[in-house]
Amino acid sequence: MASALYESIQILSREKGIDAEIVVAAVEDAIALATRKYYRTQENMRAELDRETGEIRAYVYKTVVEPTEEQPIEDELNQLTLEQARELAPEVEVGAELRFYKDTSPLGRIAAQMAKQVIFQKVREAERDTVYNEYNHRIGEIITATVKRQEPMDVIFDIGKAEARMPKREQSRLEQFAVGERVRVVLLRVDRAAKGPQVIVSRAAPALVQSLFQAEVPEIYDNTVMIKAIAREAGERTKIAVQSRDKDVDPVGACVGMKGMRVQSIIRELRGEKIDIIEYSDEITTFAEKALQPAKVSRVSIADLTEKQLEVIVDDTQLSLAIGKKGQNVRLAAKLLGWKIDIKSEEEKRQEVEQQMQAMTGGPSTPIEQVTELGETILEKLIAAGITTVESLADMTPEQLEEVPGIGEKTVEKISVAVRHYFGQYEEGEVRPVTAPAASEAAEEESSVAKTPEEILAGNAGSGLKAEEAEESTEEILDAEEAESESDAYSDADAREEQIEFDNDAVDTLVAESEELATDTIDDETDRG
Repeated sequence: MASALYESIQILSREKGIDAEIVVAAVEDAIALATRKYYRTQENMRAELDRETGEIRAYVYKTVVEPTEEQPIEDELNQLTLEQARELAPEVEVGAELRFYKDTSPLGRIAAQMAKQVIFQKVREAERDTVYNEYNHRIGEIITATVKRQEPMDVIFDIGKAEARMPKREQSRLEQFAVGERVRVVLLRVDRAAKGPQVIVSRAAPALVQSLFQAEVPEIYDNTVMIKAIAREAGERTKIAVQSRDKDVDPVGACVGMKGMRVQSIIRELRGEKIDIIEYSDEITTFAEKALQPAKVSRVSIADLTEKQLEVIVDDTQLSLAIGKKGQNVRLAAKLLGWKIDIKSEEEKRQEVEQQMQAMTGGPSTPIEQVTELGETILEKLIAAGITTVESLADMTPEQLEEVPGIGEKTVEKISVAVRHYFGQYEEGEVRPVTAPAASEAAEEESSVAKTPEEILAGNAGSGLKAEEAEESTEEILDAEEAESESDAYSDADAREEQIEFDNDAVDTLVAESEELATDTIDDETDRG
């Protein structure tokens, strides 16, 4: 009949789900350690439990060796020579062990406490090994668990032979659990080094959605429809790509079910999480268009094959829908494809192409200071806002100009008029200034019929002009000279500077001559009188 101690060990073993012999070995190791601690010896010591009587005996064991001159005895504390051993046991042979029992009755409370700690440690290690061997090969499997308790960040489940822990990051934000509730979870991993429950389960893993579809859709269970990829953000949205191996079976329709019954049952299990079912395509551009649903894509192109990067162009009205709330739609599509996705609107793409064409052709970049109708104050405000060329100013809309600090509606109108005038555009009713060719032609015509200043003055003197008339004639001569100077200035800047110097000298000479002529004329009139 088994002793009471051994019966207690069996009960403990059944509760922990471990072998009773493992607990017995833990008890024997604990007694041996406590005995060696009590006798303060470094000798090899063991203990044994009698299953029937419950008695525990501890003993020191020594190995019998036969030393030689080449190999003397190595450990005198734990080894005996053959001669010494035969004095105690005549029939002993080399390699045998001799036991020397120790009295365990003097072991006190401290030794018992030490033995208790060793037993608990051994039992915990055995329990972890048992749990690891039980669940390690079931990773990725869906199991039904019961909520045991809720901790501040984790939820603890009872999965039968062990407890499982669901960390915060593996929980769906839509879900709340009650103690005793039964839920389906994914066995994520078995953490052998954990202090607490070492089985980690999840409700946020994509494998949960895959398992639910396999349970609800017979076509997926029998492999007629295959799940090619899943991208999930738990509690928000899931995208799942499916493909049919039978051309007569619609993969999306099979997953949705009659009136959406199949997918609705999965949505209820996931507490209202949205699910997008997409037909898989081997063509990456076609697959990308479907993955970005419900947005309508204009075109998809491969930007970088090595880096797996796609460029997606959508209509301006579809940009926000393609990106999704906080970028969720494009993020899930990128996970589903395994490619990077760069989404651009039609307007953004047009501007990008224009910039590239301008960069290739070395496009114009006229300094904004060339628009002379803009005042210094407006120029300073535009330059401070980063607008330094006439071309960039011309491309801006009135709304963009009003965003510049210090620019109002009236200033925007003034800037618009100045830019139009710079490019030679005038509205009806606006006065167009005389251009350089027109001024040049007028000057040439006037110079072709005009006489020299000396001839005009001589003619005026011969005809008997008065001083006032002579001065008017002189002013006409000066106007003609200035027109000629203007014409030269338009054609050549250097010639203009020389003409200006010549005009100044000519004016001084003509003024002096006109004063003399006026004096002579007055004297002639006096004599005639």
